[in-house]
Amino acid sequence: MNIIKKVVIKQVVTEKSKEKIYRNFHDHKLRLEQECQQLLFEKRKLQNKAGSAKQEIEQRFQQEINNRKEKIKLLDFKISQLETLKLGSEIIEKEVEALVEVNVGSNWNEIMEEQIIVIKDDIVVRINE
Repeated sequence: MNIIKKVVIKQVVTEKSKEKIYRNFHDHKLRLEQECQQLLFEKRKLQNKAGSAKQEIEQRFQQEINNRKEKIKLLDFKISQLETLKLGSEIIEKEVEALVEVNVGSNWNEIMEEQIIVIKDDIVVRINE
């Protein structure tokens, strides 16, 4: 029988990986800023229409803009934390699911033990089982 188990993927911090992570954060931040500008434009457009509930439009759009601004603040924090990371340290990148075979007589504790895959610049360097 096969079961699905979570496997942690860790990344060794290198100059290349730091740059890649920074670019991802920066691109995401730019997208959020563009969304804020688009929301402001849409809000003004709707408010200029006759018979629209200006107060409701203001609240709804402002909430969406505030949500994006909070995400931007979080990204700024992550960027500042990224700058302090030392080269060679390991960070958790994500979790993936793996199929694990279970047979009668298998040691359950060994099967359920945490597994970690460590990558460095997109190359698997270690598998901890």
